Amino acid sequence: MKKTIFMLGIVSAILAGCESDEKIESLSQENNTTNVAARRSCASDEVLKEQMAKDPELARRISDIEVFTQRKLNENFESRLVNGVIEIPIVVNVLYRTAAENISQAQIQSQIDVLNNDFNATNSDYNNVPTLFSNVKANVGIRFVLDQVVRKSTKKTSWGTRDAMKKSAQGGLSPISPTTKLNLWVCTIGGGILGYAQFPGGSSATDGVVIDSKYLGTTGTATYPYNLGRTATHEVGHWMNLRHIWGDATCGTDYCNDTPSHNTANYGTPAYPHYSTCTGNPVEMTMNYMDYVDDRAMFMFSADQKSRMLAIFQAGGPRYSFAQ
Repeated sequence: MKKTIFMLGIVSAILAGCESDEKIESLSQENNTTNVAARRSCASDEVLKEQMAKDPELARRISDIEVFTQRKLNENFESRLVNGVIEIPIVVNVLYRTAAENISQAQIQSQIDVLNNDFNATNSDYNNVPTLFSNVKANVGIRFVLDQVVRKSTKKTSWGTRDAMKKSAQGGLSPISPTTKLNLWVCTIGGGILGYAQFPGGSSATDGVVIDSKYLGTTGTATYPYNLGRTATHEVGHWMNLRHIWGDATCGTDYCNDTPSHNTANYGTPAYPHYSTCTGNPVEMTMNYMDYVDDRAMFMFSADQKSRMLAIFQAGGPRYSFAQ
């Protein structure tokens, strides 16, 4: 099990993270790709680097958030509860060019259902967690409720990853109450990107999660092997301050002590056990939501990931406004 890197090196670890195996074309230009992504690709880390390059103060805020998070992990904090769990309202912003992209209410609700199952350990595959990790698999205890759906027709064939979909002035939809509601944009991203999220610390004007319409929920346009709603689970994990399980670097850190060191991302449906090439050759937690495996192959958060997510909702935390 890897040790948490604390304070020193926090920002440098973020900046040193390597890009995913698939080049993120949409960071620099729109891409009309409509085929199903060959492998899972999340642009959250790349978007964070872009944001830090534009906003020098963001690196400091990210570092401060990490210091706050680590301090809270050493305390016995209490979470704001609604019938036992934290409750997050979700605004779904649908940007569509075709009828298929104007996804149905049923498809949207299927995604809300997946989030509720995955974050409350009621997903049907939760018991598939191997015995090796059974003592650290976690019920995060966060409930998601659909607040409203906003729809807008557009002529854009793809939106890229520069947050244009979040800006009305650029043809998108500006976020609604982003300090108290999780905004989720559904659109064609392009470039083989399934989705991306903004980490805590970024501007409220662009805060939220973006999911390509082909990978949202479990029905309608949801496309195999990303048709079980786990792209949103993964991206909401980022929005709640989780890192990729391999730390976006060879044997990097995700700041969680109970997740084994991964030498890099895993794809598809890895056979268990899958051994890391990192120090000690631990069995990798490939079934963790923060890896890159197919939807059907990911089905758990760890206890330290749970604590890390809940910490940001505490007084003084970057998502505390959701707890007011």
